[in-house]
Amino acid sequence: MARACQVTPATVAHWFDHGILKGHRTPTGRRRVDAEELASFLRAHRMPLPPELAPERQTVLLVEDDRNYLRLASRALTLSGLDLDVIEATNGTDALVEIGRVQPAVIVFDYGLPDMNAAQVIERLMAPGRRTNAEIVVVTGGLPPGARQHLQRLGVTTVVAKEDGVEALTAAVGQALERTGYVAPRAVAGGA
Repeated sequence: MARACQVTPATVAHWFDHGILKGHRTPTGRRRVDAEELASFLRAHRMPLPPELAPERQTVLLVEDDRNYLRLASRALTLSGLDLDVIEATNGTDALVEIGRVQPAVIVFDYGLPDMNAAQVIERLMAPGRRTNAEIVVVTGGLPPGARQHLQRLGVTTVVAKEDGVEALTAAVGQALERTGYVAPRAVAGGA
């Protein structure tokens, strides 16, 4: 486990003993951490996931009220070679339900949703009792004054302009996946 976290065994023991890393002790006193808990811990602390902990496919939640852009972006992500499951939602309320249901690795929010804007959805995600380790990307046709700074305070590091095309969105999702420790599948040389 220390090797997976790229720290010393003493550091892992400290995290465990202070409740930072959740697990249990065996009857003989050895510390044990479930693989899912370790993967969640690594994602939450922006540490790379070792291949044996990384799921083969990642889920991306795409939240967009413009049906044409939703269809175009969903298709681009599906065909990107990133080996993704793309789940779609058309408003903030449905997005919150889907986040709880599928625990996506990346959430792509259109800034201007019909029921609430992306910042309001993110604020609800950060409410006590809720938890997500997902990377968040915001896509927009334009932001009101102060919105970018508000998103940054909420932890959003990536804002993509729709006018830059779905290629920019696909690249941003790929970078967000890399921050979760995901390693994209490699193309097979000499394919059919």
